[in-house]
Amino acid sequence: MVNKFKLIFIITIITSLPIGCNIVGSSDKEGSTNKNPPISEQNPIKEQIGKMSLDEKIGQMMIVGFDGYTADEGIKEIIEKYHPGGVILFKRNIKDGNQLLSLLNELKSINSSNEIPLFLSIDEEGGKVSRLPDEFDKIPSSETIGQVNNEDLSYNIGKILGRKLKALGFNMDFAPVLDINSNSENPIIGDRAFGDNAEIVTKLGIETMRGIQSEKVISVVKHFPGHGDTSEDSHIGLPRVDNDLSRLESLELIPFKEAINNGVDAVMIAHILMSEIDPEKPASMSRTIISDILRNRLNFNKIIITDDMTMGAILDNYNIGDAAVQSINAGIDIVLVCHGYDNEITVIKAVKEAVKNDIISEERIDESVYRILSLKEKYNINDNIIDSINTRSINDSIRSLLEKYISPF
Repeated sequence: MVNKFKLIFIITIITSLPIGCNIVGSSDKEGSTNKNPPISEQNPIKEQIGKMSLDEKIGQMMIVGFDGYTADEGIKEIIEKYHPGGVILFKRNIKDGNQLLSLLNELKSINSSNEIPLFLSIDEEGGKVSRLPDEFDKIPSSETIGQVNNEDLSYNIGKILGRKLKALGFNMDFAPVLDINSNSENPIIGDRAFGDNAEIVTKLGIETMRGIQSEKVISVVKHFPGHGDTSEDSHIGLPRVDNDLSRLESLELIPFKEAINNGVDAVMIAHILMSEIDPEKPASMSRTIISDILRNRLNFNKIIITDDMTMGAILDNYNIGDAAVQSINAGIDIVLVCHGYDNEITVIKAVKEAVKNDIISEERIDESVYRILSLKEKYNINDNIIDSINTRSINDSIRSLLEKYISPF
């Protein structure tokens, strides 16, 4: 079957219209984040959005998770009824290579009734944050790679990460970490960072990102505006950081700014309270941080994703539905809800209610959906079934790389 996004691409070429421009111009309504000129009325992605229901558009702005090694009735209902833009898998979903391949194929098949293919995502960083089955050889932590401090190694590590994920059917990786490990008491970043200075994190992080992208897997860099100086785990509580904008621009923002300049497609926002910038809302809900700093100051006009909204930083301090609404009005494109069908449905219904009550404008929704569909087109995201995977070939590549760079070190 011809992929729908290929058809969009063909139509675009025929009409000689530019691909990947952003939707609608700036608006006086709260929540509108785009600064670019209006899209031509003949733009095929805009035409597609015009044919989508509000439910379908809101669904595209969600990436959801579930429990188990197979797709249960809950995730089937979520996909078929609420049309999420993507699914995220964790270790709880992964037993072995064959099971994982089967599960990803199953999710694609369930989504076949929907017009738009799924983002199939995972946190695969290397080191201790690795979800893939044990058949795959392990990749060293970012800290180890940072100690070697070789750009070719970083690029090839990213390439292998992308190759592993693409072979199984994933198309999005929440990696690499661009946080600078500036606080030795940090309980959550540690060896997930390439180092404790901006130069190494920037250089190696961007090469890893480029390696992932080279395998046609979307690299989502994280955790903006920088989780490296926190002393609390946002999975448990809401970390507070007292650094001002001047400090951020001199350290934490440097890797993200350079990633933007080098073509990053997506950025994840952390659940941290930046008290000197927005003392009331965590970064993931802050218009100041998302729109004023990331969108406008750093000129980022692509996908912005929240960290998991079911982490303690949000659930213990906010109503998850209200938090999602605030995040979208602040400029978020995709809300990540990793745990609990009730949480996922609550978020979807809250966003729909907010649109009906003019708390979120439908124009704000359309901006995000345009970015999402543009990214899916760029990476030719599809729900094609993958029959098998050559684990041995991938492991040979990993071993060869580590013998070349890590063993001498």
